[in-house]
Amino acid sequence: MRKTIQFAMFLGAAAAVSTSAMAHSGHEAVLQSGFLAGFSHPLMGWDHLVTMLAVGMWSALTARRAGPQLVWAPLGFATLLLVGALLAWQGVGVPAVEPMIAASLITLGLLLASRSPLGPAIGAGLVAAFAVFHGVAHGQELVGAHQAVATLMGLLTATALLLALGLGTGWALRSAQVWLPRTAGAAVVLMGSVMLLQWA
Repeated sequence: MRKTIQFAMFLGAAAAVSTSAMAHSGHEAVLQSGFLAGFSHPLMGWDHLVTMLAVGMWSALTARRAGPQLVWAPLGFATLLLVGALLAWQGVGVPAVEPMIAASLITLGLLLASRSPLGPAIGAGLVAAFAVFHGVAHGQELVGAHQAVATLMGLLTATALLLALGLGTGWALRSAQVWLPRTAGAAVVLMGSVMLLQWA
């Protein structure tokens, strides 16, 4: 029962932030710079929020046991998100950011629904590749910001917390009924598909 409640809370949070299903919503709401602005950025964009939760959940659900491999994918995601943000901050252009973010949702949703264990290294590499595009989207907000470093620190802090929340939720669902993670994965795929259609 507790696992079902936790799962319902996860879906409720995802639904609450995706009621307005516009492509890359939340970015235009960041009007200030600084730690709090950076911290709020992933929380206000449903695409980023759901992606980070999904990365953590998938990592926990597919790990053989508690240990270093449990955090490889989340660490890879956070590291390459930072790289992407720094690239955008320096004005480096990366093509197809929006469709790649949508693709990350679809891919992670499918992995989550199937509980596909790709292996720690492959899984970390896959989510890290997608993380670059999420980082670029965030890093665009740093250009010209007066407190860019503080904004970046806030962004990384929120990212770490969302990944940890996903890990905790996924670990709690490891012994739950199989339909719970499958439903979560299907919801993530649906969100990514909506975003992709809107971009197209």
